[in-house]
Amino acid sequence: PEDILDAENSGTTIRLLSGLLAGQPFLSIITGDDSLRRRPMDRVIVPLSLMGAEFWARGNNRFPPMAIKGRYPLKPIEYRLPVASAQVKSALIIAGLLAEGESRIVEPLSSRDHTERLLPAFGARLKKEGNTVIVYGDQELESQKIYVPGDFSSASFFITAGLIVPGSEIVIRDVGLNPGRIGLLDVIKRMGGEVEVYQKEEILNEPVGDVVVKSSRLRGTTVSKEEIPILIDEVPLIAVLGAYAEGETVVRGAEELRVKESDRIRAIVTEFKKLGVDIEELPDGFVVYGPSIPNEGTVESYNDHRIAMALAIAGLSARGPVSINNEECVAISFPDFWHIMASL
Repeated sequence: PEDILDAENSGTTIRLLSGLLAGQPFLSIITGDDSLRRRPMDRVIVPLSLMGAEFWARGNNRFPPMAIKGRYPLKPIEYRLPVASAQVKSALIIAGLLAEGESRIVEPLSSRDHTERLLPAFGARLKKEGNTVIVYGDQELESQKIYVPGDFSSASFFITAGLIVPGSEIVIRDVGLNPGRIGLLDVIKRMGGEVEVYQKEEILNEPVGDVVVKSSRLRGTTVSKEEIPILIDEVPLIAVLGAYAEGETVVRGAEELRVKESDRIRAIVTEFKKLGVDIEELPDGFVVYGPSIPNEGTVESYNDHRIAMALAIAGLSARGPVSINNEECVAISFPDFWHIMASL
């Protein structure tokens, strides 16, 4: 590249690009915004270095900006991820396609599998054995036309809204329903939430359909460590549901949230307490003692789009108005969020 690559706020972009650039025989430099430059990249730097790429990064080779000197072909690898991560796994799958031989990527728990589903549609040879992905290297892919369905993580905010606002019924059409992406629906059903999914078709190995949600009387539940990889972006919304549910809602094994755009565990606990919600911070999650309906107040977004949107949803049935500072950060992932909120 003739210039520095800027991933802005996107952890997915910087990690997947790292896998691609590691297999290119030239030097690249990639950076991001203030938030992204605080997020650890050693989890991709370490395995990609084992494949033959060279990295230089801040903070003892951990944080962006980082320079990548790639090589082609890369060396194949058998690598066990210390933490289940769809981003890291996908970076290594992409790098594996640029390697000479067979690579194996092993996760401790299953994470989202969009990459494994999509790449075979382009002609890639992959094999899945339990939590292991086997990638056959030195392949040529064929271009395809892609239809991108609605993002389930974005839809989750309005699914949650439909559950907690009395008298609601919301239909969300053409949503991606990847089984590794819709873990929140299992949690909602355990909590007694009335939600139905209607799968209509499969596009490039991804199921797509409609979601119908109605306001419901919720009860508390426990979310285990094993569930976290398939609902990690929706954990702040589980706190929202817990505030409107009867009994305790417990989330454990979510320490990965502490190194997202913000420390999302600390953020949601701190801001919920400002609104009078009875919530306890844990090292790897939280406990909400419900029902504990939010009061009116002013809260901080931490410049984190998911925290801002979760607080907005929490405020829909609060006892008074909830104001969010730096609410414009939602544009990072969902520019139309406030417009859709106003239309409901």
